[in-house]
Amino acid sequence: MAAHAQVSRQTVSNVLNSPHIVREETRRRVEEAIAALGYRANQAARQMRTGRSQLLAVRIEPTRDGINGSVLDRFLHGLTFAAAAAGYRVMLYTADDDGDEIKTFDDLLASYDLDGFVLTGTDHGDVRTLWLAERDVPFVTFGRPWDAPERHSWVDVDNADGTAQATRRLIDTGHRRIAFIGWPAGSGVGDDRRDGWQRTMKAHDLDPTGLDRGTADSIPNGAECARDLLTMPDAPTAFVCASDSLALGALQAAGGRTAVTGFDDTPVAQAVGLTSVSQPLPDAAARCIDLLIHHLDGAPTGTHQVLLQPSLVVRTTA
Repeated sequence: MAAHAQVSRQTVSNVLNSPHIVREETRRRVEEAIAALGYRANQAARQMRTGRSQLLAVRIEPTRDGINGSVLDRFLHGLTFAAAAAGYRVMLYTADDDGDEIKTFDDLLASYDLDGFVLTGTDHGDVRTLWLAERDVPFVTFGRPWDAPERHSWVDVDNADGTAQATRRLIDTGHRRIAFIGWPAGSGVGDDRRDGWQRTMKAHDLDPTGLDRGTADSIPNGAECARDLLTMPDAPTAFVCASDSLALGALQAAGGRTAVTGFDDTPVAQAVGLTSVSQPLPDAAARCIDLLIHHLDGAPTGTHQVLLQPSLVVRTTA
């Protein structure tokens, strides 16, 4: 393969075992040689040589309303694809809450020779990361540690920038009374999305007072909040929502009379033509795998933080 790709044997080894350290052009040339020659790595031999199982674990969560669950589903697909390209497999597990997940960590580490974990859904005071760090178990999170951003390596999406983009677009199209429907205060992601809306309103000398509602994530709750806001004497003419579920509820309550923007660009949003903020999930998944392998290769766990930019996808309903 080295001769076919016109690189050194070490470069081939790096592509197979630590692809993140190889330049993209060189990696692509080696990958083309692998495909042309039909090479398949002997996983048993690799495990004996590296001392690794080539097995990573990640939690799969319930889909709730079947809308926002698709976000994690897309991330998991991207994670599995990126892991396979690096010679790793992904094990899925379930847990009811953080405490149950820690018990699952203990069970999995006792039953399988896992190389590391990818955690999702971080929040304030995340006990899962502390448990893993205390035991020197390699991990990376999709979501930042909100209390101490440099505590460990993570990949996240700039949620505040997403809602800021949505709010700026509505302001640019003439709206001045723009409401926000999000989650109850205390959620790291939810507070970040609320902050992007609020800061953008204030930056354009628009008063956000009284235009903020927080509720559990669901279509009916989004509709209820929107109806409440629309009964105000000076009712909002547009909504920025923390999720597509809340946005769909607002869309139903508004009856097409009010501009609505969601967050996550789910398949349902695409189907109904809802403007929504899209997260770069495949890129986030690939960066998580890169960071975790980087740690497995010896890098300290608190050395890299990656913040990715979302994009606003404009459609006809808003």
